[in-house]
Amino acid sequence: MGDMRIVFMGTPQFACPTLQMLLDRGENVVGVVTQPDRPKGRGQQLQPPPVKELAEQYAIPVFQPLKVRVPEAVEQIRAFAPDLIVVVAFGQILPKVLLDIPPLGCINVHASLLPRYRGAAPLNWCIINGETETGVTTMMMDVGLDTGDMLLKRAIPIHPDEDAVSLHDRLSQLGAETMAETLDLLAAGQLRPEKQDDSLSCYAPMLKKELGAIDWQKSPVAISNLVRGITPWPGAYTRLDGKTLKLFSARPGSGAGVPGAVLSAGKGGLEVACLGGSVIFTDLQLEGKKRMTAADFLAGYRVAVGTVLTTDDNKTA
Repeated sequence: MGDMRIVFMGTPQFACPTLQMLLDRGENVVGVVTQPDRPKGRGQQLQPPPVKELAEQYAIPVFQPLKVRVPEAVEQIRAFAPDLIVVVAFGQILPKVLLDIPPLGCINVHASLLPRYRGAAPLNWCIINGETETGVTTMMMDVGLDTGDMLLKRAIPIHPDEDAVSLHDRLSQLGAETMAETLDLLAAGQLRPEKQDDSLSCYAPMLKKELGAIDWQKSPVAISNLVRGITPWPGAYTRLDGKTLKLFSARPGSGAGVPGAVLSAGKGGLEVACLGGSVIFTDLQLEGKKRMTAADFLAGYRVAVGTVLTTDDNKTA
């Protein structure tokens, strides 16, 4: 298929394995479209997206429109004369005028088993909602939000202690493998698009910082799932001594008490009571400090048993 002209559209690290797969297969990637460089870190220096960095290693032309739907951006992509556009986590909704450019259409890798979990953060919401299985779906793109015809689906289990970081890495590799299979079927004329059943769908909205505020009136499983699902960003947090305390590596405990009350603080971690039980955190990060194990943190910062953690400064004991 090396003679087929492919434009790749993607932005974060999640998209890189699929682009690498195309390059390793010798596909004719004539251009890469990605988001503009963004300021990052304390110095707010402009940083290129991971897809741009990978494309530049192979001297592939890179186009970074602020908005892909404006006429100038559409015409730039049209100038690549693609036969197919491959899309992985690009970060903008593609207009119909762009979707209509390639004769073979636009094929997307979506990080869920469609029609479940349409939207911006399917990987995270699967964990938050306590799913035990997820996967990837390749689909033909249309003007809806992840509503196009499905091509291939590949499922994997979600491990009980898995967080969004490890699931991200596994799904990004699975996405590349599934796209490779999809391209093989396309070349053989054996793709069989399948309509989605809209009644089976649910929405996985973009993550927001306030999602990380822990509600100690939730169950141990619900809190543990939230922590796993929003690591590393936006990250789960509470308040301790008027400062933000980020919480990582959560698992249900066996204690009980007033929701938000510290039950134990030592080498075994920070155990906090919640509705119907407790949660143990083994990694912590206090505002202005680096992340460390709970054992190391608690060796230098005393947290008395009975301290009540909350997201409201006025109620923090």
